[in-house]
Amino acid sequence: MAAALRYTDPVTKVTILPRGRALGYTMVMPTEDKYSTTRNELLDQLAYAMGGRVAEELVFHDPTTGASNDIEKATAVARKMVTQYGMSASLGAIKFGQESSEMFLGRDVGHQRDYSESVAGAIDDEVRALIERAHDEAWEVLTEHRVTLDQLVLELLDKETLGAAELATVFAAVSKRPPREVWLSSEERAVGSGPVMTPAEEVALAGREMVPQDEAAAANGDDRREIEAPPLGVTPDPAGPVDGAGTR
Repeated sequence: MAAALRYTDPVTKVTILPRGRALGYTMVMPTEDKYSTTRNELLDQLAYAMGGRVAEELVFHDPTTGASNDIEKATAVARKMVTQYGMSASLGAIKFGQESSEMFLGRDVGHQRDYSESVAGAIDDEVRALIERAHDEAWEVLTEHRVTLDQLVLELLDKETLGAAELATVFAAVSKRPPREVWLSSEERAVGSGPVMTPAEEVALAGREMVPQDEAAAANGDDRREIEAPPLGVTPDPAGPVDGAGTR
């Protein structure tokens, strides 16, 4: 699942050696520091968490209790998306519930509900919808890449632990999922243009632009040859480039 999802960190290690109460684990490591998480990344976390349960359904045709921790984490993420992060179009960007902390009295952090029963039902429906979509996405990925799943199983049974290089070989045939549709908090709030480009990015883009062969061809609109624009500060030779034999 992690190899096929577009907004998930790369898989660096998979092992079936038990660690504590876990029968094994998959390690994903970010390539850079992160200070916030996007909605697409959270949706990938949900689909990633449902991978174990879907694999049980596909392979053994009977789920087990082994996926209970993944389901717990996925439910917590989905509920935070709805009640804390404002990522529900139907409920809006509203913080539902209040966190109360009295650790000095020996009590745990609690959650105080400040919304009606009807809103609580709507929250439950939104959470369930997020989990169901993640379940369906995991089903699609593992069904499409069932051959790779079986190959991964055989490799793990043989070696027990696989590193990044070995996993890259196993996942060579796995393609990334297409980007999701842009999420709108409301149909009336259409998105505009993307982030502004820095001067350095504009220079890099200009260097990749293609220029016509000559002005006459440009005026006629035909017989164009794609040539990379020269770097800044370099004047192109009007006689043309020199090949390996010294001819132009």
